[in-house]
Order: sequence, then C-alpha cells, then structure tokens
Amino acid sequence: MKRVLAVVLLGFGLAAGTALASVEDEIRERIKPVGEVCLQGEECGAESAAPAESASSGGARSGSEVYNAACAACHASGAAGAPIMGDAGAWAPRIEKGMETLTDHAINGFNAMPARGACSDCSDDEIVAAIEYMVDESQ
Repeated sequence: MKRVLAVVLLGFGLAAGTALASVEDEIRERIKPVGEVCLQGEECGAESAAPAESASSGGARSGSEVYNAACAACHASGAAGAPIMGDAGAWAPRIEKGMETLTDHAINGFNAMPARGACSDCSDDEIVAAIEYMVDESQ
C-alpha cells in the first residue's frame, strides 16, 4: 500500500512540476525584451541601414529643408538653449570653433542637443547642409 501511495504521489509531483515549468516558460515569453539597443561602434547583430534619403526628391535634402523639418523646432525658438538662427551674437562663438566642431556636435549631440539634432533619417551630408544654412543665415 505504501508503495502504491508513493508512486501516486510521485506521479502528482511530476505532473505539478511540469505544469509549473510550463507556466514559468509562458511568463518568460510574455516579459522578454522586444529588442536590444546597439550603440554605434558595437558589434550587435545585423548592420543597421544607412539613413534614408529624401523620399520626395529621391536625393539629399537641402539645408533649408532639413532645418525646416528638424532643426527649427529648437533653433527657431531657442528651446533648451539652442542658438536662434539669425542671432549673430549667439552663433559667433560657435562659428569660431569651426565647421568640424559644429558638425561633430550636430552628429554626436552636445549639451541638450540630441545626436543628429533628432533627425534620425538625415545623412551626414544633410546635417552639414543644415549647419551651413544656419551659419550663413546667422552671420
């Protein structure tokens, strides 16, 4: 009798363990991350696609197009300390640092300015064109 009882209890234990493992697997599946972050310079999975060119023109956007689409959000109002386009006094010390520094800050971010000025689909050439446009309008 004890043997039968032991076998029955063992059977219930195995069944309960399997059910518990199944529930845990379901929970892990529901809470797993939906993706992963890959920082520039790290080797993570497949390479990301290059920034897209303008869909409307089939080529690179002009500096004024990029400014109006992305840069004006901060550089027209001075949000977060951004120098307002056309304000020669605010732009002069930045222009003195040179295009290389301005480009580095625009592409990689600087102080409150996010990387690429929050224009994630802008190519480096489009970023440079936008900088040149703002500098030309601010001297």
